[in-house]
Amino acid sequence: MRNLLLLLIVSGWLLSGISYAQLRTLPAAAKRTTVGQPRQLPYVELGGKLVRLAPGSVIYDQHNRSIVHGALPPGAEVAFTIDMHGDVARIYILTPQEQAQLDQRK
Repeated sequence: MRNLLLLLIVSGWLLSGISYAQLRTLPAAAKRTTVGQPRQLPYVELGGKLVRLAPGSVIYDQHNRSIVHGALPPGAEVAFTIDMHGDVARIYILTPQEQAQLDQRK
């Protein structure tokens, strides 16, 4: 009985994480572009332009996990937001479904 309860708790925890990652909502102000070649922090190339990452910026992969700057794959389709100083605050690596949604917005 104890093992069954533990199994139910663990499986519920795992499934809730999977469903949460699928419910990601991109900010309405996010702009779409492609990642360029890797650059040294605090810079990143987005859409052919060299831009600065804001202090405390976060990069999210397709599963909504935060990743480090060095793990940002060149050529990836991303959406990004900027802060009040014009620095990049958030970068979201897009899934194919999110790319289709952003294409419909245009």
